[in-house]
Amino acid sequence: MHRARPALGPLAVALAATLGLVLAPAAASAPVAPAAAPAPAAADTTPPTPPSRLKTSYLKCTAVWLGWTRSTDDVGVVAYDIYHDGQHMTTVPASPTAARLTLVPGVTWGVYVNARDAAGNVSQASETLELEVPPCEADTTAPSAPTGVAAQAQGTSVTVTWRASSDAVGVTGYEILRNGAVVGSTAGSVLTFVDSGLRPRVAYAYQVRARDQAGNRSGASAVVRVTTGAACANPICSVAQVATERDLPWGLVELPDGSVLYGRRDAHQVVRLDPATGVTTVVGTLAGVTGTAGEGGLLGLAVAADFASSPWLYVMHTTSTDNRVVRVRYVDGALSGTPQVLVSGIPRNKYHNGGRLRFGPDGMLYVATGDGQNPAWAQDTSNLAGKVLRIRPDGSIPSDNPFGNAVWSYGHRNPQGLAFDSAGRLWQQEFGNSVMDETNVVVRGGNYGWPQCEGTSGDCDGAGLVAPRLTFPVAAASCSGIAVSGDHLWIACLRGARLYRATITSDGGLTDVRSLLSGTYGRLRTVEPSADGSLWLTTSTRGDKDSTANNSDERILRVTLGG
Repeated sequence: MHRARPALGPLAVALAATLGLVLAPAAASAPVAPAAAPAPAAADTTPPTPPSRLKTSYLKCTAVWLGWTRSTDDVGVVAYDIYHDGQHMTTVPASPTAARLTLVPGVTWGVYVNARDAAGNVSQASETLELEVPPCEADTTAPSAPTGVAAQAQGTSVTVTWRASSDAVGVTGYEILRNGAVVGSTAGSVLTFVDSGLRPRVAYAYQVRARDQAGNRSGASAVVRVTTGAACANPICSVAQVATERDLPWGLVELPDGSVLYGRRDAHQVVRLDPATGVTTVVGTLAGVTGTAGEGGLLGLAVAADFASSPWLYVMHTTSTDNRVVRVRYVDGALSGTPQVLVSGIPRNKYHNGGRLRFGPDGMLYVATGDGQNPAWAQDTSNLAGKVLRIRPDGSIPSDNPFGNAVWSYGHRNPQGLAFDSAGRLWQQEFGNSVMDETNVVVRGGNYGWPQCEGTSGDCDGAGLVAPRLTFPVAAASCSGIAVSGDHLWIACLRGARLYRATITSDGGLTDVRSLLSGTYGRLRTVEPSADGSLWLTTSTRGDKDSTANNSDERILRVTLGG
């Protein structure tokens, strides 16, 4: 039955005028002749053009109207997906090109839009519109100072606890001061903080202050004093800053001679770090790398076990059309020759590019790829997006891969962590959207459920779905890199601004999960093992969502581990 489009109401017309939108007029009612059967059409693989000219109207503390200029497409746009900072907010029909968004008061979000056509193709993202959400009421009153502050030492770590503060609008977190300087923070209603890596037999003074939605800070609490123990009996014994970095250190690998190579994501350079001196030297700029005005660029690095005799550096990076894996020679302290393309055609977008590389004990290279902000691709085993890939070092496909291509597992949203344990299990860390992150053991041909399942939330009872070994609330996680050291899995988190440690059991479970360095160093991106049993850790606190080179202020840290 043909149904004529209803006439547009006055509110819709007024809104369209405010946002500068073009709304299609109501169709005139007329008899419709039966259509002839269409000839079979070739499959449509062309995505729509990106939406453009984002603008907002009627901004309030809890909502806003967002409008944009419509995309074009060969077969027609059917929907628009709206995101903030990589997280899906809502999906709306193709017309009108506007949506009412629910906001969180007092935050700053980077909002953008993707278009989707009838064949399921997803456009590249629009430009990002920075949205500063006002608080719901003017608030100049600081929260009350925290009370009941206590500190207890265990070895060279101190656990600080306190009672909640009160505030006219709402407390959003707490800052912890050691000897008068801020050393970390907590978010929401978290009332405990672990300060790790301290000196033995040293007296420290701690205070806590609260902050609210408007940025007001309370006065500091009363001082509590504690003396650390004689020796380190903690998961982390010390943290030393080895180098600073103006760009984003994303991929990092330790070479057999003890030196480190890391990638500058937005500058597209590979840097050598001398751990003994902290001196950094650019060893080459990788040609063909392109940012995405988001989280694309020069991503994961890896070297094989035979690097000393066959010095290939493996790199995953974004181009103007795709994500790809390449390898390039590293000779006499410099990148040498033209990179060899091993895998191309991995879908790219502003966010959800994955990017981590890891060689397995089988000598194969494993690659984490994001869903390219098209969740349907994650379930398509002929598509390289939303997968863990497995290839030989020369890029060829192993004969025992489950689908006859590079795909090893599927149903992933945006995995950025890969690590093997001593039993040969492949651990993987994956970003959730708004509910939970997940930590998985990846198995051959496994389906990890995205998009119908996020962690253990959603339709997770489907036949053959592989359940996560561990989940975290997104607000306390958004974790990127992982590493295995001994029988422990280490997980570096961005939004959660912490390092988790979990003990791996003999049957592949995770137990004794601990939250460490919470807020101490800000957002943590990459964690990698060192041959001496320590860890390398990188921060990602500024400029990690814009592809702009040299606009950050990051640290490369060496973490000495304890018990």
